[in-house]
Amino acid sequence: MTYIERAITPVLKDRVSTTKCLLVTGARQVGKSTLIKHAFPEYNRANFDDRLTRMQAKEEPKLFFLNNPTPLFIDEVQKENSVLEEIKQIVDESDQRGQFILSGSQKLELMKGMSESLAGRVSITELTGLSQREINRVSFNRHFVPSVPYIKERENELTKYPDIWDSIHKGSYPELYDVDRDWQDFYSSYVATYLERDINELISADSLVFTKFMTAVAARTGEMINYANIASEVGVSEPTIKKWISVLERTGIVYVLQPYSASVLTRAIKTPKLYFRDTGLACYLTRWLTAEALKNSAVAGNMFETFVVSEILKSYSNEGKDYSFSIFYYRGKDRMAKSENEIDLIIEEDGVLYPIEIKMTGNPKATMGSTNQVLDKIPEKKRGLGAIICLIDKKTYLRENLVALPIEYI
Repeated sequence: MTYIERAITPVLKDRVSTTKCLLVTGARQVGKSTLIKHAFPEYNRANFDDRLTRMQAKEEPKLFFLNNPTPLFIDEVQKENSVLEEIKQIVDESDQRGQFILSGSQKLELMKGMSESLAGRVSITELTGLSQREINRVSFNRHFVPSVPYIKERENELTKYPDIWDSIHKGSYPELYDVDRDWQDFYSSYVATYLERDINELISADSLVFTKFMTAVAARTGEMINYANIASEVGVSEPTIKKWISVLERTGIVYVLQPYSASVLTRAIKTPKLYFRDTGLACYLTRWLTAEALKNSAVAGNMFETFVVSEILKSYSNEGKDYSFSIFYYRGKDRMAKSENEIDLIIEEDGVLYPIEIKMTGNPKATMGSTNQVLDKIPEKKRGLGAIICLIDKKTYLRENLVALPIEYI
């Protein structure tokens, strides 16, 4: 078994040295426990997946911390949030840094608990599935933004990736790269574990109906969310679908991409888009059982877009950056246009808007960036270099302000 070094490790070590508590969030099986075990072997460990451990922490917290002294790593801490008050008392009685590392797979529940009990005492980070940089042993660890300085720096450590469709189909969960695990067996077990451990805690739903719902959402990855359409297919109410999508988001299964809003973009659509965090899971749920079948399918474009968005998000998380207020999309209709126009991604950084198109093509055209000029209307913002991330072999400028980039540049 070969451990793949996680890009976020230096970030975690730095934060452990400067804060009293570190919280690592992320979906199940992305490698939180394994990462902490390798990066912080000196820490004692307690897992709240274990019912007896959880019960002692709840009923006899002082005894629990006597038996589990600091420095302490508590896994799945959201299962017993009451322990956070006791942690608060412990850290407030000492100036020592890095006393606790906490992890969990229900991000919003954890964030709520932390804000109530450990505000100002905890550093929060997100661990995602393996990135292509990690899988291919690329040490470059800056978040993606298609600026000229980024592109030049990225070119110092470019590695040609193997068949990208194998990567899209396989997914990013570490166990698939750690051992020779059967793909279908892994995802079948993953879905069953997710339903049993996470869904039962958050909602009371029939597992077969919820699996049907997950499949319906996976089939729509890369699309604007149409709650009514999904509700009709699954056979439950629209408010239920909204609630369940929130659950998928909270447990790290999907990412909801918000539309870019500005007062001058009066014809912009306000509906968010939805992306599965892991393309392998999306492929499993929608029954694309081989990379070759996926590559030649009608959903290939959406899966490719989902993969690119996921890799960009990982580049932020692995650098310890928050992408919540930096990444958007645009879709709208200008007065002169006959149809709606879209910019797949807009990355905002330092007052500059970088428009990005994601295209499953090896022959990109300058016209693919024609909607980018809508960003020129926005006051107090500059339009940066536009990028088309695609299957081209090498970086190619299509215009002075538009460049086509291979996937390896993320």
